[in-house]
Amino acid sequence: MVNNQYLSFLKKLLPGLLPIIIFILADEIWGTKIGLVVAIASGVIELAITYFREKRFDRFILFDTALLVIMGGISILLDNDIFFKLKPAFINLIFCLVLGLSAFSEKNLLLLYSQRYFKDITLGPEQQQAMQKMIRLMFWFMSVYTLLVVYSAIYMSKEAWAFISGGLFYILFGVLIVWQFISNRIKNNKLSTEEWLPLVDEDGKIIGKAPRSAVHAGPGKLHPVIHLHVINHKGEIFLQKRAADKLVQPGKWDTAVGGHISFGETIEQSLEREAFEEIGLRDFKAQPVAHYRWETEIESELSFSFYTINDGPFNFNPDEVEDGRFWTLREIESSLGKNIFTQNFEKEFGILKSTIFLPK
Repeated sequence: MVNNQYLSFLKKLLPGLLPIIIFILADEIWGTKIGLVVAIASGVIELAITYFREKRFDRFILFDTALLVIMGGISILLDNDIFFKLKPAFINLIFCLVLGLSAFSEKNLLLLYSQRYFKDITLGPEQQQAMQKMIRLMFWFMSVYTLLVVYSAIYMSKEAWAFISGGLFYILFGVLIVWQFISNRIKNNKLSTEEWLPLVDEDGKIIGKAPRSAVHAGPGKLHPVIHLHVINHKGEIFLQKRAADKLVQPGKWDTAVGGHISFGETIEQSLEREAFEEIGLRDFKAQPVAHYRWETEIESELSFSFYTINDGPFNFNPDEVEDGRFWTLREIESSLGKNIFTQNFEKEFGILKSTIFLPK
């Protein structure tokens, strides 16, 4: 979708480049002076056509034609076409400045432009992020291309400059679009095999979805998870030791059951699935404890915490759980803050003590 928006954006801009293209062709046939007159005439005709069709003057065509007059006039007066040959680089430099401001500042000028002139296009947060990435790529592409135009204007033949400042742009841009299309297809094929998770607001309402790798790429994409605390009739809490190859806090002791809610899955379904997958627990009654937002360097979670009374025994999944046992409250309290437990469990242990009655 982002590539389509760029194509639409360029369709708006490319008519403004027509005068310079016409000049290059006319210059080859009739010479610089006549070529300049023909190019300026084409710009005026474009302005007139745009005005009669859309009842407005296209600012980019107007700017390009005016610049053609100024730099072409200087070039003829000084009998040196270097000024005229640098005109495409000057336009590109302005475009680079717009791209740079959009890519590396808080104000995305191209996004504002698209929202103003392409009112039928709306972008969500993920699409805006993808657009920002594409703008950065375009910035470096245009910067290198502009330097190439400047080099060709100063050091290369007129024929080489004409090709570089004209046709080469479309060839390189076409290669860029094809490369982006192929890389996006490869990425989408890879994502199709991933587990997709729901994205939610602070109240747990689903507002979108994203692959697991995306929600674990940093904070910001809020997604729901479940935690189930298993307490026996002695008031001891069962904890699992996370496998050493876990992405988040490997090797630490954690809540008996924890996991993501898959897209299209209810909280109850997720509780049953995760409890069986991790410790082989079936046919239990879960009581709610609390739900809260949890932020780490890796992700943003909306945690739904529950507890159940069960004495075990439990069957561990070695891919998920390295070890597991019941802990007394005294054992837990004496080990808090010593990097033995996950930070998430330590937070929930405080919630457990203040919200539910632990049986003696």
